[in-house]
Amino acid sequence: MAPTSTFPVINMELLAGEERPAAMEQLDDACENWGFFEILNHGISTELMDEVEKMTKDHYKRVREQRFLEFATKTLKEGCDDVNKAEKLDWESTFFVRHLPESNIADIPDLDDDYRRLMKRFAAELETLAERLLDLLCENLGLEKGYLTKAFRGPAGAPTFGTKVSSYPPCPRPDLVKGLRAHTDAGGIILLFQDDSVGGLQLLKDGEWVDVPPMRHSIVVNLGDQLEVITNGRYKSVMHRVVAQTDGNRMSIASFYNPGSDAVISPAPALVKEEEAGETYPKFVFEDYMKLYVRHKFEAKEPRFEAFKSMETETSNRIAIA
Repeated sequence: MAPTSTFPVINMELLAGEERPAAMEQLDDACENWGFFEILNHGISTELMDEVEKMTKDHYKRVREQRFLEFATKTLKEGCDDVNKAEKLDWESTFFVRHLPESNIADIPDLDDDYRRLMKRFAAELETLAERLLDLLCENLGLEKGYLTKAFRGPAGAPTFGTKVSSYPPCPRPDLVKGLRAHTDAGGIILLFQDDSVGGLQLLKDGEWVDVPPMRHSIVVNLGDQLEVITNGRYKSVMHRVVAQTDGNRMSIASFYNPGSDAVISPAPALVKEEEAGETYPKFVFEDYMKLYVRHKFEAKEPRFEAFKSMETETSNRIAIA
């Protein structure tokens, strides 16, 4: 296991002072060489985060724990009987809330009104933080301010923004079942509020799995496939996973700030060198990418990119023949 001591942790307070150049350089290095980083002093109040954590854990205990235990018993039995089936299972209890372009939080069963209101407040803070981070990335990339948020909004004028709320309860057979299998994230920028006492999140760097350290009141940020495409590979999404633990119940609240379904994604022209013109990442509609992703989420990302490159070539050939 690679050490976690060098995992990039960025104090965002430094961006407002004379240490800003060094902090921006650290951010750029994290995006180029890690695809993950952790931020402190990000502007979301610790009181709000504590309230979100308390209500999320209470909700799991009150509403979801018994359901998961019933599922887990069946899962372990099936896994013990069929190892191949176990390799395709994830040890997590989860629900998803959509915020943009239209919220569905009112339609999710078993959430009380206080929890709904709290999650809406938290989502609004995360949306602001995601857009702030995207502008910082623009600055490091030499793109005009707002380029990335504009690219994400597409013709309809809104990104896709949602939150996956997960619990990873104790697992008696972590040798058999993963918490969450290895994958890259399909979308744009992901903001994670994770448990500060129960670990398990790991990323793949230089062929080794590296722990993402739990830190109180931090937000973990990782980059999705769409940012890899728009930056033409300068920033990359990376494989990550959750390792099931035998003790503790890990909380994970991951918010995905993604392109709108109709957004056309392609490398930013300013990041394409003339000699690379024929070797850039593909151009596609985000909704089309997602249709491919859901079938191949737990596989390498490169074949997904190649599939869209092939489609571009076929389209160009048809146009040329016509």
